[in-house]
Amino acid sequence: EVQLVESGGGLVQPGGSLRLSCVTNGFYFDDYAIGWFRQAPGKEREGVACINNNENAATYADSAKGRFTISSDSAKYTVYLEMNSLKPEDTAVYYCAAVSIFDVLKVTTSPESYNYWGQGTQVTVSS
Repeated sequence: EVQLVESGGGLVQPGGSLRLSCVTNGFYFDDYAIGWFRQAPGKEREGVACINNNENAATYADSAKGRFTISSDSAKYTVYLEMNSLKPEDTAVYYCAAVSIFDVLKVTTSPESYNYWGQGTQVTVSS
């Protein structure tokens, strides 16, 4: 069974940076896509970035492109989200999630595509 645990959230000022970690139990790690998602109060859960661990290919939402970087460390079974130039509108609970690459035609940032989820970590961007 795929298990995921997020960490690294916290309070940061606008323009600052945070690095989120998603540690998995390594269940067929290379055959899964891992995505980062966020949900702010009163808003739908939205995709931020995802990575296909099989081919190390990343996809970003427009809101994250140019500011966030997703990366994968297969030796540690961990996926990271480096967030730079943070804005107040980035404030949300951030989740990581996984889906087998064999269960989708294309790896996307759509939350509906993912079936394993972590517990979330709060990111607050405020001065």
